[in-house]
Amino acid sequence: MKKLNVALIGQGRSGKDIHGNFFLSDANKLYNVKYVIDRDPVRRDIAKGLFPEAEVVAECTELFDRKDIDLFVVSTYSNEHYPVAKSILEHGYNALVEKPMARTAEECQDLIDTAKRKGVKVAVFQQSLYAPYFNHLQEVIKSGVLGRLSEIKLRWNGFARRWDWQTLQKMAAGNAYNTGPHPIGIGLHLIDYDKDWRVAYSKLETTCNSSGDSDDFTKIIIEAPNKPMIDMEMHSNCFWSPYNVQLVGDHGNYQTNIFGYKLKYYLDEENPKKELVQGSLMDEKHTPKYCSEQMVWHEEEKNYEGTAFEVGTANLYEDLYHYLTEDRPMKVQAWMGREVIRVCEKIHEDNPLPVKIKY
Repeated sequence: MKKLNVALIGQGRSGKDIHGNFFLSDANKLYNVKYVIDRDPVRRDIAKGLFPEAEVVAECTELFDRKDIDLFVVSTYSNEHYPVAKSILEHGYNALVEKPMARTAEECQDLIDTAKRKGVKVAVFQQSLYAPYFNHLQEVIKSGVLGRLSEIKLRWNGFARRWDWQTLQKMAAGNAYNTGPHPIGIGLHLIDYDKDWRVAYSKLETTCNSSGDSDDFTKIIIEAPNKPMIDMEMHSNCFWSPYNVQLVGDHGNYQTNIFGYKLKYYLDEENPKKELVQGSLMDEKHTPKYCSEQMVWHEEEKNYEGTAFEVGTANLYEDLYHYLTEDRPMKVQAWMGREVIRVCEKIHEDNPLPVKIKY
């Protein structure tokens, strides 16, 4: 298949260590990095060494007359995602936008509308939805072994202090906008982006673990009619978080992190339902006893091959290639990224944090 030419904007942690690493890996067979863009001269020098055949420039505007670019990858600071992507689309180029797609749902929709008007494509980079663990948990749900799901718990927690730009509201940062697109995207995806979803509860705080003014304690509960409740946390002051996703069903439980999963469930045919006793249970000596039974359980535990960073990224880029060349809809579409931002926007409206650090 013909390789697509890429202009990679940004050589920070995402642009260099996620997108850049993918483009340099053996997994990349579909893209050619033609240009690298970064304002920092030191990073430009490093990029020249990593991509010796690419042209390295300071601003993407220097490339808007080029005819050999199939895709711009926008991995700038989060507050720049919207204006940079908007400019790229207006100049008639396709764009892949890092998460968060924008600061507001209105901005996301504007990118979608601009791409349509200009006859180009826009996509959002949410590689967790392409990761081995997410693909597997979808298979478990589809199998029905857990029965009816009543709750989906998502935990993106850790205990760490942070003092970079990702702690600043003015940069569209904080746990909700930075980490949030992973669990929020998963949660919405698992309830099929129900049009009637609502934020039933949310709480944002800035603790002493953040040197900035953005949220580093983030709690969200989302509900939708006849769908499992979505319970999410993104805390920076929680040591123990044994899973990223837990599925709570009436026939068993499943939990997974990015490395592996545990599954435990029962089958109806092996565990006949007990006949209701409308009173106290008694043993043969007429002594009161508690409901207790020996059930037949099925258990699984296994590690995945690869994580969201390498496998998820490769899967997303393969999906994106077919979208760009064949117009085949992606698993994660731009409007889905918009709904993720709608959640982020809503919880910030409901929990306004004082802006302590301004431009």
